[in-house]
Amino acid sequence: MSLHSSPYTEDLRLAHMIADSVDAQTMQHFNAMDFEVETKPDLTPVTVADRSAEELIRSQLSRARGRDAIYGEEFGESGSGPRRWVLDPIDGTKNFIRGVPVWATLIALVDHGEPVMGVVSAPALGRRWWAAKDGGAYTGKSLSSARQLNVSKVSALEDASFSYSSMEGWKEIGRFDQFLGLTETVWRTRAYGDFWSYCMVAEGAVDLAAEPELELYDMAALVPIVTEAGGEFTSLDNDPGCSGANALASNGLLHEPALSALTPELSS
Repeated sequence: MSLHSSPYTEDLRLAHMIADSVDAQTMQHFNAMDFEVETKPDLTPVTVADRSAEELIRSQLSRARGRDAIYGEEFGESGSGPRRWVLDPIDGTKNFIRGVPVWATLIALVDHGEPVMGVVSAPALGRRWWAAKDGGAYTGKSLSSARQLNVSKVSALEDASFSYSSMEGWKEIGRFDQFLGLTETVWRTRAYGDFWSYCMVAEGAVDLAAEPELELYDMAALVPIVTEAGGEFTSLDNDPGCSGANALASNGLLHEPALSALTPELSS
C-alpha cells in the first residue's frame, strides 16, 4: 500500500514539519555546546536542550492537535483522550553530550493504545526514518524524497547481525547469560545503540535489536517503522509493540528463535 493510503498521513506530515523545526534547534545546541568532560559529564546543558526541544514540539502540537494528549520524557502527561503523542526530544543523550552524532528526536502517535505513526529524525547523521499504519516505512529527508524500507530475509541466527546498546541492563534484569548466549550464536554483533539499532532492522542492515530496559517514549516511534517494514517488535516476554518495559525487534523470521534465546522460559 502507498504512503498516501494511510489514515494517519496528515499526522505524519505534521510530525515531519515539527521535526524540521526541532532539528534546527537541537543542532544549534549540539554544535554550540562545549562540553568539558572530566570524570563525570555535566548533564545540565543537555537538559536545557532536551526541555527546549520538547517545549517546541508541545507548542506546535497544541496548536495543530489541541484535542490530543501528549506524553513526553521531560514533561510527562498532558491532556487525555484516545490519541496520544509520545515524545523523546533527544534519544541518545550521552552521545549528544560527547559530540557523537548518533542521537535523534522521536515523535510518535499512539491511537487507542496502538503506535500508528512514528518519525525518527537524526539531524547530525543527516537521516530520518518514518512510518504510518498501512502506509509503509521510509527513510529520507522529506516525504517527497524517500526510499521504502524492508527488513532482511536472514532466517538463521547463525547468519544474523545483532545490535544492542549496552550490557549493564541485562545483568540488572537477570538475563545476562541469555544475552551472552545470543551474542555467541549470531554471526555478528555491534552496539549501534538506541533508536539506530531499530531503524537499521527496518532497513535490513541489521537483523535483530534488543534492549533490556526501555520506556514508552523510547519505543513508540520505532514500533511502526519496524512493523511497516515487515518486521516484528515485542517485549522480551512477547508482549506486542511497546507494551512492555524492554524490546526485541527482528525481521520476523528470527523473532521466535531470538525470543527463545533471551527468554527460554517462554518455550519451556
